[in-house]
This record gives sequence, structure tokens and C-alpha cells, in this order.
Amino acid sequence: MSTFPRFLVPFTPKSLPHQFTDVLIIGGGLAGLRAAMEVDPRLSVLLVTKDSLDQSNSSYAQGGIAGVLGPEDRFEFHVHDTLEAGGPLCDRETVESVIQEAPERIRELMEWGARFDTSAGSLSLGREGGHSHHRIVHALGDATGKEVIRAMMAAVLSRPNIAILENTFTIDLLTAEQRCQGALVAPRGETKRLVWAKETILCAGGTGQIYRESTNPSVATGDGLAMAFRAGVELRDMEFMQFHPTVLYQAGSSRSLITEAVRGEGAHLVDKNGERFMPNYDPRAELAPRDVVSQAIVSQMELTQHACVYLDLSHLDPETVIHRFPGIRKACSEFGLDIVRDRIPVRPGAHYMIGGVTTDLAGRTSLDGLWAAGEVTSTGLHGANRLASNSLLEGLVYGARVGAGASSAAADRPDHFRALPLSNPVAAPSRPLDLSDIRSSLKSLMWRCVGVRRDASTLREATDSVDAWSRYVAVQQFDRSDGWELQNLLAVARVMIAAARTREESRGVHFRNDFPDTDDDHWLRHVCFRGDRSYLSELRKVGYHP
Repeated sequence: MSTFPRFLVPFTPKSLPHQFTDVLIIGGGLAGLRAAMEVDPRLSVLLVTKDSLDQSNSSYAQGGIAGVLGPEDRFEFHVHDTLEAGGPLCDRETVESVIQEAPERIRELMEWGARFDTSAGSLSLGREGGHSHHRIVHALGDATGKEVIRAMMAAVLSRPNIAILENTFTIDLLTAEQRCQGALVAPRGETKRLVWAKETILCAGGTGQIYRESTNPSVATGDGLAMAFRAGVELRDMEFMQFHPTVLYQAGSSRSLITEAVRGEGAHLVDKNGERFMPNYDPRAELAPRDVVSQAIVSQMELTQHACVYLDLSHLDPETVIHRFPGIRKACSEFGLDIVRDRIPVRPGAHYMIGGVTTDLAGRTSLDGLWAAGEVTSTGLHGANRLASNSLLEGLVYGARVGAGASSAAADRPDHFRALPLSNPVAAPSRPLDLSDIRSSLKSLMWRCVGVRRDASTLREATDSVDAWSRYVAVQQFDRSDGWELQNLLAVARVMIAAARTREESRGVHFRNDFPDTDDDHWLRHVCFRGDRSYLSELRKVGYHP
């Protein structure tokens, strides 16, 4: 394969203050919080989060957490549904282990104070697309993430060994002697500092802000993926960005997510003529997996030459709708829509990065001293298409695993920190760049060329444009977050585009107009990147043992 060109952010500070900790956690979503709770209380933990602790993709999760909790459900049913959605790129050992651990992790959340919705004294279990049984625990109707993060924050804040650094941008990982030694961070309004750590856990989330249409909050700019790539860590399956089929499409709206649970409760998708169309595309209709529904919506939009389709809840019991979806009702009411009677305009939007940092079953990465959990990873759970409500579950399970692994490794390392002498000449300033204009252009390019549908021509256009922008953006030495974010978005975009060009087939959420069929003979494998090399990996579990 051709050499993958490498653009780095050339920033290594000089004469900055140092800080030392046993375990450094980058990211304050569910995976990061859960990891912090697993570290031995005798060890010091520093959790660094880009914004306030309650701002993460986890906080905005609506649907819930999948787990086998109902009397008619079985582990093998949940495993089957996950494998059916993700296909053979799922790692079966990973799928089985995560699903078997789910009930324990959900009950653990309840012990820490998470208040899930109940009915007649029992947990209310919802059902979403791709699930064969009701197994989704949810909270506050359609604000599960908000409640779970509230409970986890309270638990973490009660631990005296855990320090939290909010509103702090992590610029890069510190690597020396072939291992991760911590990170360079920039607290807002303060001097940058070097955080030296025995073990580092990366839980920095996804990269939905790389697209014009996205459900992700503003913090999701691929920072963890970019810093891992610059450190030489293996990234895998970066062509698999999941597009949520139903995102509120209204002028002035922030593209709010309309949870899949709405369709799970019986809502219909109709086109501009009021015709229900999903049964024409899949026998599971509105309960088909997300990639199927997204593709069907795009096809129906093209067929009707209309900018969106609509969710129709008017045939459902009004009281049930009001009770189950208070957050969605409130969001839609701001635009004059009453979800009990009015159709909700929706279209797909970037939602979840399935690919990411390759990890083993314990959450180890390819770099000694670095662990990873949550959306920033590629664990093998999701394959080529994530099953609804398996993401918060993955964050919980792998958060616990990396917390335990990093804790044990840090305890075994001597209490001796050595701050390495780092220096870097300050680059001469160049002409000012309109960063918002470049970022807006990148988001539009990715949506048009690397969106729900791709082909060789549009991917080539995306490559040329991103390479051109990178030539003058990546070499800049920025001193603020919008510059670092743009560099990270460009770095991640280049890997995503290269992966999408490499996989000449359609599989899961990756659809190529010019290769519309799934080709197991040639492409039943992972597309991997590390440093300036791209390569293919056969279907085997990568076991990293630092």
C-alpha cells in the first residue's frame, strides 16, 4: 500500500511547570469517571476534562444502557443482536465478555445513586432498533446520560484521592523510552503544564464535530484520536462513523438527537407525502439497525427530492409519549412542534465513531503505559455498525477494566518520577488564519464527501482538500484551543478518508456507491494506521502485553 503522509503538531514546550500523579485520566465522560472509581484509593488520580465535568457525549446520551435484565431475555440473545448489527468484524470474545458483565455494571450504577425509570417497582426496559428484546434501562424518560453522569460525578467527587482539572485542553501525550509518560495540558487562563504519570488512560471521546450535521457537543473534536496517532498508537477501522438516522432538522436547531427509543415505542417514519416507507426497505421497518435506516432515509429523500423525512407519533398514546420523551418534547416545542400531533422533521447526522484506538480485552493500547476506553477506542464490540445503547455499556465495562489495569500497573512501578528535559524552538508566526472558515469548510467537505455515502471520486476530492489545508495549518504553532482543535480535526479527517478509500466494499455504516456489495473474500479484515504506515489486519484479537 502507498505510504500514508504524516502531519504532526510540532509543539513541545520549554520551561513549563510539572505535575506528578500515579494515574492520569484524559476525558471526563462515563468511561473516564468509571475508570477513576476503579483506581486503588491509595494511589493519586488526576482526571483532566476539556470542558466542565458534565459536558461529554455521555451526558447527552438519550436512549439508555443495554443489558440482560428481563426474565425473558438471555445473554445469547443480546450477543446475537450485537453480532447481527456489527457483522463479522465484531470480536466475539469481546462481545460475549462485555454483555455478560452488563448486569453487574448497571446494578453498580444503581448502588452509586443512578435513578433509572421504573414501573410497578421494576426497572422499565425499553427496546430500540436491532434489539430482539426489551433490555434498555433509561432515566428521566429520555435523558439517561444526564442522570448517569450526575451519579458518577457524585461518586468520583467523594473520593479524596481523585483530583479533577476542568476546562483543560490536553494538547499531546508525553512519550519517552517507548512508553507513555503522561501528557501536556493547558488549563484555561493558566500556564501550560507537563503532567507526568506512571500510567495514562485515554477516554477523550469521539469526533462528531468533523461533520456539518452531528449530534455531538462542541467538545467532540477528535483530540484523543489525533494525539494517539501522533504518538504512534495504532488506530483501527476509522472508516466506520455511525450516522444516527433521526436528528432534528430545523432551521436554527442545534441538530438535536431524536433517540431511537422513539421508534422503539412505535413511531413511524414517513416522507413528505405522509407515506410510511421503511417497510419497503427492510422487513424490520423502523426497528432495523441504524445503518439500514440511515440509508433508507437518504434514498427516500432523493426519491421525493426533499431535504428530510418525518417521525410521526400521532398514532401513539399521548400520555405515554409525554411521559417517555419529555426532553424531546421540550426541544421540539421551541420550534413550534408538538410531538403528540406534529410530525418531527429528521435526517441522518454523525453520531458515534466506531473506529479508534485499538485495544485488547483489558483496554491496553499498542503503547506501553497507555490505556483507553470509551468512544475513542476500537475494542471489537461494535464491528462495522454499533447496536443501539451498547456504547454507554462499553464505556462502563472498559472504564472499569482500564481503571483496574492502570491501577495495578501504577502500584507496581516505583515512586520515582523523572521529569525529562524538553525543549522546542518557538516557530516564527505566520500570517493570521481564519480558523472558523477552515473548520466550516472541513465540516461541509466531510459531510458531502465522507458522509452516509462515499465513492472514489468524492473521497479523492476530500483527500486533496484536507492535504492542502494541512500543509499550512498543521505546521502552525497555535497557543489556543481553536487552533489545536482544527489541527486535530484535520489529522483525524486524513485518517478517516484514507481508511474509507482503502475499504473498497460496503459494510455496516461504510457505504461505497462504487462498491455497493460486501466482499468478505477481500475485506473481512481491519484497516489499521500507525504513524506513517497503513496496513491490513486479519481478524484476530490483538493482544498487547507491555
